[in-house]
Amino acid sequence: MPEYLAPGVFVEEVSFRSKSIEGVSTTTTGFVGPARYGPLDLEPELITSLVEFERTYGGREKLDYADAGEIDNYLWHAVRAFFEEGGKRLYISRVFTPQDTEDLWSGHARGGLPGSPSPLAVFARFPGAAGDARVTFTFKVGQSVLVADGAVPGVRSLVHRDVVWIRAAAASASPAVSPGVADGYYLALLDPVNDTWVFSSTDDDIATADVQLAQLTPGAYELRIITVTVTVAPLSGSLVPFTSPDLPLDPDHERAGSPDGLFDYFSEAPASLARARTLPIVFRADDVAGFNTGVDLLQAFFNAAPAAFPALGLQAALEDNDSTPAARSVSLVISDGDDGVRPEADEYAGITTPDDRKTGLVAFEDLEDISIVAAPGSTFGYEDPGYGPTARTIVRALIRHAERMKYRIAVIDSGDDQAISEVRAMRAQLDSTYGALYYPWIRVLDPLTQREIHVPPSGFVAGIYARNDVNRAVYKAPANEVVNLALGFERFLNKSQQEVLNPEGINCFRYFEGRGMRLWGARTISSDPEWKYVNLRRYFAYVERSIDKGTQWSVFEPNGEKLWANVRRTVEDFLLNEWQNGALLGDKPDKAFFVKCDRSTMSQNDLDNGRLICLVGLAPLRPAEFVIFRIGQWTADRKV
Repeated sequence: MPEYLAPGVFVEEVSFRSKSIEGVSTTTTGFVGPARYGPLDLEPELITSLVEFERTYGGREKLDYADAGEIDNYLWHAVRAFFEEGGKRLYISRVFTPQDTEDLWSGHARGGLPGSPSPLAVFARFPGAAGDARVTFTFKVGQSVLVADGAVPGVRSLVHRDVVWIRAAAASASPAVSPGVADGYYLALLDPVNDTWVFSSTDDDIATADVQLAQLTPGAYELRIITVTVTVAPLSGSLVPFTSPDLPLDPDHERAGSPDGLFDYFSEAPASLARARTLPIVFRADDVAGFNTGVDLLQAFFNAAPAAFPALGLQAALEDNDSTPAARSVSLVISDGDDGVRPEADEYAGITTPDDRKTGLVAFEDLEDISIVAAPGSTFGYEDPGYGPTARTIVRALIRHAERMKYRIAVIDSGDDQAISEVRAMRAQLDSTYGALYYPWIRVLDPLTQREIHVPPSGFVAGIYARNDVNRAVYKAPANEVVNLALGFERFLNKSQQEVLNPEGINCFRYFEGRGMRLWGARTISSDPEWKYVNLRRYFAYVERSIDKGTQWSVFEPNGEKLWANVRRTVEDFLLNEWQNGALLGDKPDKAFFVKCDRSTMSQNDLDNGRLICLVGLAPLRPAEFVIFRIGQWTADRKV
């Protein structure tokens, strides 16, 4: 309570209303699966379009596994279907299994400057065939920073450990200083003892520096800073070309107290998460250890330049102020990136690495806004004796993840080319209120080959969930919805066949003449009739999570009648709004829901142990799955 110690007028703000609960989003989706490129253990970034996905995870090209051969890029097709069917927000967790598990850089495209061994090795930051690229290093020579500071030489915009080029000015007939100053490339070092600059051509020892600033007469000498710009042009058309800013050459260069040199910028552990996601190449720490100064690095490029530019050479181009950027550049190709082997169940399940990075489904555990999860393409080859156990394990991992996270539902693909008996056998092994199974696969036109292919339904279903929630509401069953991208299905089902599948919780896609391709089922894979329908599971997840987030204010409040009443009003107001929107059954609020939070829901032991227990009951709407009209004959003179 406020203290009133001196006489006066005091104005206080008070609240006369209960806290409000805002409904959470139910459309954000998480896909886990293999892609042609992209991060594996970084926190997933929200994706809002297919173009964004391609910029990070590569394009539509097939995946070429060392053990399984070429397989369609089902994750790309699922992302495309998700956004085409109405999805808005998506997270991706990429999985990858290297061919050589002992090599940490297996699968990464690689290259380097000419030489054996290469004086400078360059690797793609992420594994995958789409990491192949052309890397161009373009050197820039700035304006002279040598100025007259009264009667003595001075410099401007020079930073400790800059690589500089010192030469006699072209307009000067003869240097006005000792001939001991040789034209060349030096490391600029700030001498803190004498508060002056020295320049070394061999190492970073201030005591043995070759040139003192006092030896450089302004107008007689030029002192120019050399930087490098790195351009990465992917050889695959989907990834976006990348250009770095002008970077210092020295490995230990620092600006404003932070490392900012070429090697630091493209290090294995960049300065920020944004850089870790977007920087396309990396210099490994072991490979750059041999460069003591930026002058060493520049010399390595000089040695490589004659092979790349025999007509001029890099050193001559730097000394020629009129040379083109191409003449001051060295290019190399990083190649031989691969897609590894087909990922196993462990990669889909994911782990937490020793440095607290997360992979697979584990990466989704910290993202609270995800409400739908799927693993598109993981059931391709489900009936294959060799891969079948892996596919079944992945499906179970997906279901366990949804059950553990509580507020999610797992969209499960049937296997490709499954007969009705096979999908029934698949369903018989599953039982969960947090999963829904969809059959069969969907036929679409592949933009890559311009041929019709079959793709898993989970991407379409997740998009239909999102479209249904936006256009109608989460309590409406996500069924009787058109599949926009579908040209057909792997198997066309009739009513008799669905009469076998639907009671078992296998949601079917059907073709109806004059009504197109439609999703025609909305059941979970639960044996509990109370949780038979997908919309019930998803609506309760919506209500539970909304109440969870909207009542966090009550934690550690005094646990008494005032708090109980406030909690009751908060939840009742939220549920009243749901009833008014048509989400609950009953012509009156009393019939639609109840909220109890008083001594009848809590014992003295609960109070002593700091527990507040609120009991909430809902009368949800179930879908009109079977619409029945009873029609009989009637005579005109018969009374009702």
